[in-house]
Amino acid sequence: MTRQPQPAPNDGALVINKPKGKTSHDVVDAVRHLAGFRQIGHLGTLDPLATGVLVLLLGRATRLVQFYAGRRKRYEAGFRFGFATDTYDSDGEAQGPDATPALDAAIIEKFAAERIGRFEQIPPSFSAKKVKGRPAYELARKKQAVVLRPVQVEIFEYKLNEIEGGIARFVIECSSGTYIRSLAHEMGQKLGCGAHLAEITRTAVGEFSLEQAITLEELAEAKQAGKFADCLIPLESLLMNFPRINVLPVVEKRVRHGTKFNIMIAQLQPGRVEPPPGATTQLDGGEPKPPRLRVFSQQDKLIAIAEAVVPRTYQPIVVFEALP
Repeated sequence: MTRQPQPAPNDGALVINKPKGKTSHDVVDAVRHLAGFRQIGHLGTLDPLATGVLVLLLGRATRLVQFYAGRRKRYEAGFRFGFATDTYDSDGEAQGPDATPALDAAIIEKFAAERIGRFEQIPPSFSAKKVKGRPAYELARKKQAVVLRPVQVEIFEYKLNEIEGGIARFVIECSSGTYIRSLAHEMGQKLGCGAHLAEITRTAVGEFSLEQAITLEELAEAKQAGKFADCLIPLESLLMNFPRINVLPVVEKRVRHGTKFNIMIAQLQPGRVEPPPGATTQLDGGEPKPPRLRVFSQQDKLIAIAEAVVPRTYQPIVVFEALP
């Protein structure tokens, strides 16, 4: 007799303040150890150099990853001017002597303003982008030629905060997939003195902000106190920007079988319009998506995410099994 896999004991999102020097996978492994199960995914990695918001989805919440694919990101980043590196960040090898330039705020602000909007960005050679099935960084480390296709990205905010010696610090809000270290490298080229990313903190991924984030040490303390679940954003509190509806048991049965169902507009409860505190100015970047809906039972349990087929008719695209 086939043994049914046991559901994860916790469902929801966990916002971790990733420490410098650890990979995102190090953090996922640490949380798996604390949680006691492996069903944990993430909403985009951070380089070891980076700190800040790393969003993890646990248990059944991992099935919601697809709906977060377009979330905007916000960063606080410091560009060190004077020399470029092969990785475009401070972990790489210098590509020349330190020029120690005097930085002009007006010129830097001008270059930053020119990057607002959509453009084609070539990912760094030292990146996880695949070249014939292999990560580009593997080839770059062996000094092999790396040819990567440009990717369309979008910058929504690129604001100079301060200049301290050879470091200029910025607030940058951008589309998912944007490489901040490529922005640093590019600005160094424009100024003619070279630059690299010296420091970076991700302060928001859509609605998830640094204000909500906890450290791995705090999570470990919560686990020891029996309060691990208290650190999670519950499944029912995710995707709050999607409108919601509570359905009767007869409709719930259709939804759980993945069958199309009709709604009345009066039943709809609108989703959040204004981003929560600390969030990006808008949650999503990119093209508009089909109308989506969170479907709840009469007991206020999330049972599905559905997508509009025609007005007032929805098709479940993710259905959550009922817990025992």
